[in-house]
Amino acid sequence: MKRTYGLLERQFRGYFDKADRQKGVTGTNLLIFLERRLDNMVYRLGMANSRNEARQLIKHNHFAVNGKKVNIPSYLVKLGDKIQVREKSRNVVKILEALETVARRGIPQWLELDKDNFTGVVARFPMREELTMPMQEQLVVELYSK
Repeated sequence: MKRTYGLLERQFRGYFDKADRQKGVTGTNLLIFLERRLDNMVYRLGMANSRNEARQLIKHNHFAVNGKKVNIPSYLVKLGDKIQVREKSRNVVKILEALETVARRGIPQWLELDKDNFTGVVARFPMREELTMPMQEQLVVELYSK
């Protein structure tokens, strides 16, 4: 799970502790926290071909959230946030190539993409059933609960 989302141990532990303190199933909460990261959202919206590429594009100031420049890949996106490619970055080849292939890959149901305006909106947070990656979060919870 850490490798999938590109996290180191300390950062992953922080997300686990935060998920453990919330009401509900800890494993599901953890997955939702990881899905809410800006680098993951950029990847899921199809504005980057991988999470690592999304991290780099974010670090290079190519994205804004609700009109404000954000260069922190771990930024937690909230419900209704508008993620957009900044005006100056709309001709970056990597972003244009990724948006061309988004039709093949598809975007999740909980996100809305407007390719013409280079924007995406978080309509809602994902349900566990919608996350199709083969992860057994219960094993992670058992390991980190010790």
